[in-house]
Amino acid sequence: MKISDTTSQDTILEPRPRRTRLLWISFGAAVLLMTVWMTAPAIQRWSQAQESVSESRLRLATVTRGDFVRDISVQGRVVAAVSPVLYASDMGTITFAVESGDSVRSGQVLATIDSPELQNRLLQEKSRLASLEVEYQRQNISTQQQQLENQKALDSAGITLKASRRELARAQQAFDQGAYTAVELDRARDDLETAEVLHRHAEMDAELDNNRLEFELQTRQLDVDQQKLLVEDVERQVNSLTLISPVDGIVGNLLVDQKTNVIRNQPVMSVVDLSAFEIEVLVPESYVDDLAIGMVADVRSGNQVNNATLVAISPEIIDNQVTARLRFEQPVPDGLRQNQRLSTRILLEQKQDVLMVPRGQFVESGNGRVAYVVRDGMAYRTPIVMGATSLSSIEILDGLQAGDTIVVSSTDLFNGADTVLINN
Repeated sequence: MKISDTTSQDTILEPRPRRTRLLWISFGAAVLLMTVWMTAPAIQRWSQAQESVSESRLRLATVTRGDFVRDISVQGRVVAAVSPVLYASDMGTITFAVESGDSVRSGQVLATIDSPELQNRLLQEKSRLASLEVEYQRQNISTQQQQLENQKALDSAGITLKASRRELARAQQAFDQGAYTAVELDRARDDLETAEVLHRHAEMDAELDNNRLEFELQTRQLDVDQQKLLVEDVERQVNSLTLISPVDGIVGNLLVDQKTNVIRNQPVMSVVDLSAFEIEVLVPESYVDDLAIGMVADVRSGNQVNNATLVAISPEIIDNQVTARLRFEQPVPDGLRQNQRLSTRILLEQKQDVLMVPRGQFVESGNGRVAYVVRDGMAYRTPIVMGATSLSSIEILDGLQAGDTIVVSSTDLFNGADTVLINN
């Protein structure tokens, strides 16, 4: 049996021209060269990179130049600028006339303290004052009587002196006429001298005795004045048993119970002045050296931002924090409440034309001395010198230029590599 072949089904092909083959070879070579040219930089970067990280895992930022504001943000608490605490002036039983939270006016009676001992002392001192005033009046009358007696003695001595002078004149005239002897004339002269001496002594005695009487009367007056001061002091203590509100506001805390026995100088209640509020903030210890009285601050209450000024800094550090006070610039915002929490921002420093970048975790990753500059898909480890830091920005003193793009997120993924390939 004869098996036929497939010759009848074959088609005879014409051989291709050599030129067409060369064109296809040239085209393939060109495509290959183009591919190599385009991928060569990527291959070169890949060969240089020590690490490779996806761009989606990084946060990039551009170095800019502008005004740098260094500030801190802390939580503040509304406190009354004036919140006096009232103390018991003496021991006794206290009776409150108001309750905690009541509105009060300046001068309103808030509480009274019953102190029988102090009341009794006031009565005793008043009684002693009355006794001293009687003694003063008695001494005054006695002084006037004695002064009158002294004046009588002086007047009597004066009359005797005048009589002696007249007697001497008559004796002299009689002696000149031969009616008196020399002995009688000398006797008249002796009487005049005696009268003069007695008159002079009477004047001196009257003056000294009057001075003594005035001194004794003045002593009595001083005793009265001293006792008056003592009575006024005790009256002041008795009046201070009535506690008066020093300001317009509300009653704060009642520090003791109603009808409780209190001791001297014991705090019993507080009054809050609602017309003046301040903000008490706790500032971290690391910022203490940067704080200064008079610094400007912003206080946010809802959607409203109010200006404030730093007015007080505590000298004591507690739990690594320092207490400071901010005072609102007029007018004080409405609707504030005691102990209300508010966000505050204290402006520490402001510089102009400063090279800066947004704040990020790269600071902690590189200890503030290293940044990764991104160029052509590669991140290059670059030494930097940082300056001041704020809540949102960091001042760059050296190592970067305006327009540079750096990695501001954590660079722990780079493992300290000098070059890192960033994949899209």
